[in-house]
Amino acid sequence: MIRSTIASLGLCLLLGMAGCGGSLDTDPRTDISPAALRTRFSALTVPSIPPRLQPRVNLGRKLYYDQRLSMGENTSCNSCHLLNSYGVDGHSLSTGHDGKLGGRNAPTVYNAALNLAQFWDGRAGDLAAQAKGPILNPVEMGMPSGDAVAARIQSLPGYAPAFHDAFPDSAEPITFDHFAEAVAAFEQGLLTPSRWDRYLEGDTSALNANEKLGLKLFLKTGCASCHAGRGVGGNSYQKLGNTLRWSNQHDLGRYQVTTFERDRLVFKVPTLRNIEKTGPYFHDGQVRSLNEAVSLMSEYQCGRKLSPQEVNLIVAFLQSLTGAIPQAYISPDQPTASRTDTKEKTKREGTAQ
Repeated sequence: MIRSTIASLGLCLLLGMAGCGGSLDTDPRTDISPAALRTRFSALTVPSIPPRLQPRVNLGRKLYYDQRLSMGENTSCNSCHLLNSYGVDGHSLSTGHDGKLGGRNAPTVYNAALNLAQFWDGRAGDLAAQAKGPILNPVEMGMPSGDAVAARIQSLPGYAPAFHDAFPDSAEPITFDHFAEAVAAFEQGLLTPSRWDRYLEGDTSALNANEKLGLKLFLKTGCASCHAGRGVGGNSYQKLGNTLRWSNQHDLGRYQVTTFERDRLVFKVPTLRNIEKTGPYFHDGQVRSLNEAVSLMSEYQCGRKLSPQEVNLIVAFLQSLTGAIPQAYISPDQPTASRTDTKEKTKREGTAQ
């Protein structure tokens, strides 16, 4: 009974204390219970890679960096989603293989595996489906077809044994589908746990006083109604301009995928993990300041105008969502294959002797 009462009180605080007096607890010495937070959020951990999938992950890493897979042989996945820069290029709109600008801001690829779907409008159901999009997009990587991608890969030295190791049971290892599956396998590991996850797991010292106040204000304002779960976002669609009309009415968002009237100006809610590192913000990349983005979201989505001091506190909390870039995992110098290459090298060396 006592445990149930404590959990109820914690949940009440988590949901903004709507029925608990209505005032925000501004004492930084009081902590929101991690157990209560776990009713809306989940801690992120990085699972180990099964040995049988390691060759596929290694192959996906190589494909991710390879500019030769674009029509102009000058653009890779990493051109717009720079892994050393938290998965973004810092531009409002990215430049494709022929110098033309894309139509939307390139979102971060880090923690994309946590999303309910991919792209701003959710038109790709998973990472493998997403991987097929940019490489065939005439503005982005510009390849004319999936068969052309497979043929390009087939022509490049070193890929045949890598695909064989990654897809050992396939009679035809090098295919467009296998290209996408390998890239997706690599992207599955682009996860960045942070101090926020330590807090969720019970270490209340993981956040400082301002970050704790920012968390309380984040919850009180209603941000967690959209930004929750393991990704702190990425698991729902919302209309941009929920309480006030959004200024950019040109991009109709998910409506272009579904043609349902209810989906006009509806976009996938982005993850807030690493958000301080992944600007500029929104689907059009027109907001460069995180403080401005927070202020706009509070007013246009939650119907509450925050003071500059309140915005600063929420931004302080958001900074606790920044994790470390997994440098060893993303290193392009890692091998793409082992067994086949080693056998061939041993055979050549034996012949030479």
